[in-house]
Amino acid sequence: MTASHVNFDWDKIGSALDDRGFAVLPGLLTAARSKAIAANFDADEIFRSHIEMRRHGFGEGEYKYYSYPLPNEVDRLRRALYEPLAEIANGWSTKLTDDAPYPSTHEKFLETCHAAGQVRPTPLLLRYRAGDYNRLHQDLYGDIHFPIQVAILLDRPGIDFEGGEFVLTEQKPRSQSRATVVPLNQGDAVAFAVNERPAEGKRGCYRLKMRHGVSELHSGQRHTLGIIFHDAR
Repeated sequence: MTASHVNFDWDKIGSALDDRGFAVLPGLLTAARSKAIAANFDADEIFRSHIEMRRHGFGEGEYKYYSYPLPNEVDRLRRALYEPLAEIANGWSTKLTDDAPYPSTHEKFLETCHAAGQVRPTPLLLRYRAGDYNRLHQDLYGDIHFPIQVAILLDRPGIDFEGGEFVLTEQKPRSQSRATVVPLNQGDAVAFAVNERPAEGKRGCYRLKMRHGVSELHSGQRHTLGIIFHDAR
């Protein structure tokens, strides 16, 4: 899978990310591929660590970080999605007057991460069961981070599970937070701001803080593939 094979209207996605801080990528994975990735949750040999959310105060549920080398499909998705998202990220950097532009390829971006000591892979597979949830948070793993990440729903809402909605909040300076629920079907992805996004105000561009989480699952199981483009310390 290359960037040319991720067939979406990236201008439309960029506009949605600019306006709302997120954009849905419908049908990024087929049902068969979604099921196959979810079925690998118990294949411990492909993961570097297993996190139980309760132990760390993150919520209820569990997730596992993949180890290098990443599974082929996860690696292809990470590389292919990075390229069009890097163009959007560089537009954000210009608006926020951040310094260095993001490289055009993921390989070059990882070189920057690794030179800064961020060498551990961050793509992850999450599993929620009835009663599980994920508190609002940001996936920052070091000084260097890519400003957009992607989450892919691997199960069928209303069939495999009930509840468990993906939730985003934005914090405008000197205002209360605004919450948005993003409906997803199996194989759909949502691209969203990791930490902050630019917004236009009367006095120019300012930074909106973003957080994301998952509401309580009422029944069944829900798996998510998380694609984070920066590596961790």
